[in-house]
Amino acid sequence: MQYDTIIIRYGDLIMKGRNRAQFEKRMLQQLKLKLHDFKALKYHKLYGRLTITLNDEPYEEIASRLKDIFGLSTFSPVVSVPPELDKIRDTALGLMQSLDKPPATFKVSAKRGWKSFPHTSQELNHLVGSHVLRASEGLKVDVHRPEVELRVDVQEEAAYVFNTIERGPGGFPFGSNGKAMLLLSGGIDSPVAGWMAMRKGLELEAVHFHSYPFTSEKAKEKVIDLAKRLSHYAGAPLKLHLVPFTEIQTTFAQAKEDNLIITLMRRAMLRITEQLAIKNGANGIVTGESLGQVASQTLGSMNVIGRATDLPMLKPLIMMDKQEIIDDAVRIGTFETSILPYEDCCTLFLPKSPSTNPNLYIVERVENGLTELNRMIEEAVEKTEVMNLTPDAADASEEDRWF
Repeated sequence: MQYDTIIIRYGDLIMKGRNRAQFEKRMLQQLKLKLHDFKALKYHKLYGRLTITLNDEPYEEIASRLKDIFGLSTFSPVVSVPPELDKIRDTALGLMQSLDKPPATFKVSAKRGWKSFPHTSQELNHLVGSHVLRASEGLKVDVHRPEVELRVDVQEEAAYVFNTIERGPGGFPFGSNGKAMLLLSGGIDSPVAGWMAMRKGLELEAVHFHSYPFTSEKAKEKVIDLAKRLSHYAGAPLKLHLVPFTEIQTTFAQAKEDNLIITLMRRAMLRITEQLAIKNGANGIVTGESLGQVASQTLGSMNVIGRATDLPMLKPLIMMDKQEIIDDAVRIGTFETSILPYEDCCTLFLPKSPSTNPNLYIVERVENGLTELNRMIEEAVEKTEVMNLTPDAADASEEDRWF
């Protein structure tokens, strides 16, 4: 039996109260953008969800895209029929008979959303289940662990019959919770942090620091590829800021404070990112820090480093283990790129014993002693190269933004 409709269910949107309509509107925009090349699709908004009429468009191709759309909790391919008992029963039987492998057990889970329908949910369970049982030799009911759960959702506009629930990423639609800057290194962690931030409705602009000639073009290409992958999930071009960091980094290396060099670098990066955020209308900074993973990610280090900016610091990975982060990187498709052996500037000039509990007073004293530091930070902001990246192109114009 051929599916004719997809039911879309929202994730955290159900808790948005008076702002719910705005989030649902953004959700619909995202769906239309991701599925823009399927011209025959028809969208219909319902309370708390949405239906897509396929009109013979290929379900499997559409489903593969739905799994990457933020704000989408679950979806199901369904067969829609008029809300009449005989049509519902016949459709349910036809769906069971069309399964690739006949199940040994099943159950019916009916929901009567349209209260004028003459049968309650419990009555529908019995009426549909008995009809399927009579026509299916050897089939039994198992209400606890059925091989197939046959679902019936009766609404005023139609009754939907289905047996599959697919999971989406959940969260909020991209861009519905504001904009932030992502510190994007070439490592495993920061792309995962970016994905998680976008999942919660943030529009991101990525910031990467490079130290030519100490870092290679391959390292830059690696970061561009990671940004492209994140733009795939965004459903829109992603702006990447490439910041020249060589002069600042070599200045810190010459300051004879080896144990503080990572702290000084991270603070300078935050000061630069804050200026870029102000210029681009962003209200926070996203990082890939995980508590205790390296010297700059101890609580003492993060306290001193974070004081370099007044913007909120968002750290999606902060309580995750490394293996959990790796598993997520594999799942979102960034891991293979992240492990390519091209080093970024954060791996340069690493001291043998970096401070894990730096003293803020000493750090600020070192910075105040570097009389050209403010000039170098301003110059790094001015010389930042900007790219608008899509999954398929490295140079999309600003006019190519989808919303």
